[in-house]
Amino acid sequence: MDLVMGAMGNLAPKLYQLLKGEYELQKDVRKKLEFLDQELESIKPALDQVAQVPWDRHHEQVKVWARQMREASYDIEDLLDTFLVCVQGSEPADQSRLKRALKKLGGLFGKAKARHDISSAIEDIKKQLQEVADRRDRCKINEIVAKPADTSAIDPRLEAMYKEVTPLIGIDKSRGELLSMLSSPQGNEVSHEKMKIVSVVGVGGLGKTTLAKAMYDELKSQFDCGAFVPVGRNPDVKKVLRDILIDLDKKEFREPKYDILDVRQLINELKDFLQSKRYFIVIDDVWETRDWKNIGLALVENDRGSIVIKTTRKSEVATGVIYQLRPLSDDDS
Repeated sequence: MDLVMGAMGNLAPKLYQLLKGEYELQKDVRKKLEFLDQELESIKPALDQVAQVPWDRHHEQVKVWARQMREASYDIEDLLDTFLVCVQGSEPADQSRLKRALKKLGGLFGKAKARHDISSAIEDIKKQLQEVADRRDRCKINEIVAKPADTSAIDPRLEAMYKEVTPLIGIDKSRGELLSMLSSPQGNEVSHEKMKIVSVVGVGGLGKTTLAKAMYDELKSQFDCGAFVPVGRNPDVKKVLRDILIDLDKKEFREPKYDILDVRQLINELKDFLQSKRYFIVIDDVWETRDWKNIGLALVENDRGSIVIKTTRKSEVATGVIYQLRPLSDDDS
């Protein structure tokens, strides 16, 4: 689903550039571009709703619709890139995308003819987008998403937290790369210097949680204490902070007196507890910068070589050293 949202996210700035820029667009072309802009705006809420449910819990009709929307987004982006070349007279950095776009438009790039071809191509994409929108309405995508096929399915992040690392395929390379980020230059021992924050970034389904758990299991014995806590969308920050405390010291922080503490008090408890500790904390699946900032207030820099690993789908949430997790190659998969 992140691939769909990513493709959609590239379209708005390019449409805005064409519609608001100082370009002499033909009247019919401008109207068609405005239609694309409005249609994409109307589809976005449904995509946002789809993105809130794990992909493997979606009805097959929703998956088909999302894939069609992704393909339409790619076609529109190819078209917009080509159009921008026509009106600006400069080529984009991504030459492969330009070549693919020109191929779709028949390989014709004389500017006058290209403008005519682009106008026709916009009309074709309008029809494609209309078909996708019609499918959304016909299949009642919003209603299906509101009632996912299996609401009792186990969250894949939870499953990844408890999966044995040994039989996992393709994780060795990532483990080695991440370990080198956490280790001191002198050897394989984890550095005893300042606290290190490493953000593991990648789209959903790549195995960020599994990789972070592998690191946690491998290294936690080198630390005084540790915690592995999932966050997710729209978290209860108070619960997240309480879960961190419980993971750090189950016996102490399961006491009922900690149930009544507010966020500020929980942050203070965490700071006091971590002040003299060398700790290893994994904060899994962070979606929003504000959530990370609240959690980060409790993480003490005490020059004891503590480590914090954060996993996220969003590059704007990443801080510290960033490890970009990518899909497995054919050799690794």
